[in-house]
Amino acid sequence: MTVLRIVPNLHAVDPASARVFYGDLLGLDIVMDHGWIITFASKAPTAPQISIASEGGSGTLVPDLSIEVDDVDQIYHRAQSMQFDIVYDLTDEPWGVRRFYVRDPFGKTVNILSHK
Repeated sequence: MTVLRIVPNLHAVDPASARVFYGDLLGLDIVMDHGWIITFASKAPTAPQISIASEGGSGTLVPDLSIEVDDVDQIYHRAQSMQFDIVYDLTDEPWGVRRFYVRDPFGKTVNILSHK
């Protein structure tokens, strides 16, 4: 038996409101839209992962999602210009990632990161 995919399901009264954050900000494609559920995906190959944590590192709360990108600085500046709520500023962490936390339209804390 092999796990092929792990998909977080976030509750939203209006799933379409995710388009600006997950589509426009992060550049994810809509691969399924039934109105009541919208699935966003990247063309990049990925391996299924799930993290279990007691804290978010550097004394932060555990984020609801972590999304690795190829250019965290670009996404950070885009998030600022789109006036998303940055809840943990862009930081170089001692374990080799550069990241920030931003709140999505549903109040979820999203850790956006790149490996250095």
